Amino acid sequence: MPKPIKTIFCGTPEFSVPYLEGLLVDPDFLVMGVLTQPDKPSGRKQELSPSPVKILAQKNNLHIWQPEKLKDNSKIIDELKKAEADILIVVAYGQIIPQEILELFPSGAINVHPSLLPKYRGASPIQSAILKGEHETGVTIMLMDDKMDHGPILAQEKMRLTGEETNESLHNQLAEIGVGLLITTVRKYLAGEITPQEQDHEAAIFCAAITKADAKIDWQEPAQKIKQKIYAFYPWPATWTMLGGQRLKIFPPVAVKETRKQENKKTIGQINISNNELIVICGEDELELKKVQLEGKKEMPIADFIRGYNNLDGKILE
Repeated sequence: MPKPIKTIFCGTPEFSVPYLEGLLVDPDFLVMGVLTQPDKPSGRKQELSPSPVKILAQKNNLHIWQPEKLKDNSKIIDELKKAEADILIVVAYGQIIPQEILELFPSGAINVHPSLLPKYRGASPIQSAILKGEHETGVTIMLMDDKMDHGPILAQEKMRLTGEETNESLHNQLAEIGVGLLITTVRKYLAGEITPQEQDHEAAIFCAAITKADAKIDWQEPAQKIKQKIYAFYPWPATWTMLGGQRLKIFPPVAVKETRKQENKKTIGQINISNNELIVICGEDELELKKVQLEGKKEMPIADFIRGYNNLDGKILE
């Protein structure tokens, strides 16, 4: 029986967890330890919280490294050398991994990226596919170099998009595709059955990290574009607008309603209540909201919000 592939896993957020779980239960892989980001302050009290990958690693008694930086970090390099792993597998780690670390692994460093590279290199590929109204996306397995999402492709798997995916649901769907694709691809690559394919670098599209400020709704935009933002930013950071000086979060689902020509002169951002429905006038067409959360209140269906907030009809969202 061949020896298992000695593996270092490198990842941080919830997206990385199914991949580590898949490697842990597969007898062809022996996970020697994980690299993950340092604990971060979270919540109202800003208490330090471990990453989802660290939590899983602790449950499985894995060695854990959490360096603030990887570049010029001789301590981490020495410790990774001592581990004598065959391969590095990276899934949404959150830092560029320097060449001096990539070169430590005789079988290479393999990255999982939730887009069809070279499209949507960077920190927000899932959100970007939804924001841009893409009709398809997928998962790419690639060899790593010292540039972001730049290395040659080993495998890709596509999936069709319906336009109703949220960041959360698409995240889960891509993980279902990606875990099996990763394990199959690593086996085939190490067996010499895959020839890496250089990316078309001129076709590369980059996407930046998402911030809370990005999630503010501009009602001047078309309703369809606003819908895409609401779905792309659910559950975090959650899109928001202002109502009477209070922040109002808006959650999926929402529905785009075509505006009849005679209604085009209505005020942008205006709320119209009809038959227990809440419709907002957008730069193009209208948006029906179905679930919201007013600052200081719980998330609620729109019927409850209409009953609990006086004189909503005609108010302006800003």
